[in-house]
Amino acid sequence: MVPAVAHVVRVRESDGFDAVDGQEDLRSVDVQLRERDGRLRVLPRIQPLFAIPPRPRRPPAVRLVPGQWVRWQLNYRFSSAAGVRGWSYWLDTFNIAYGPVEADVFLSPPTLLIDERGPVR
Repeated sequence: MVPAVAHVVRVRESDGFDAVDGQEDLRSVDVQLRERDGRLRVLPRIQPLFAIPPRPRRPPAVRLVPGQWVRWQLNYRFSSAAGVRGWSYWLDTFNIAYGPVEADVFLSPPTLLIDERGPVR
């Protein structure tokens, strides 16, 4: 069996905000995917829990039918344990399509948009 892979694009300030893309084993990506009854269940994992900004209760997983896609956004904030360094932030954006889709699918508006971003101040 061929291992499942994810196309991952990382953009970091330390890299001058240049996009670096590659493939990673799907098991190393922080999102739960389960296929059942002709639908794909999608729920990003939040890690690490201590880095979450305050936000309302998490929304439930979404279930996609073939041809649909979801954009799910989460943000995080960090400070050093001793408070010596300033804050740092990161944003995860998961674009996940189910079934056969066009190559440019993520350039169109998503079927579902889940915005879990919280305040980072």
